[in-house]
Amino acid sequence: MGIVKISDPMHESLRLASQALSRSINAQAEHWMRIGLLSELYPDLDHREICRLLIRAEQSGGVDLLALAAGGELSGAREAKLKPALGGVQ
Repeated sequence: MGIVKISDPMHESLRLASQALSRSINAQAEHWMRIGLLSELYPDLDHREICRLLIRAEQSGGVDLLALAAGGELSGAREAKLKPALGGVQ
């Protein structure tokens, strides 16, 4: 765990979104970072498809975002379960 410095306007956006979505500020920031990371890794996916990917990943035991960010692939049974959510994008 570490400290991330963000601008005051971004913090205010996080505060508002976290209240509206019943999340802590940290949980909202982590959600946005996860969505952003997956958006960069899979630019052909839209927000809806990324959300489906995250839900299916969670159902199958989670996905290692660090491995994906490091250029790793989805592996084994997880890949088979997540492939429909990815729409063939790897």
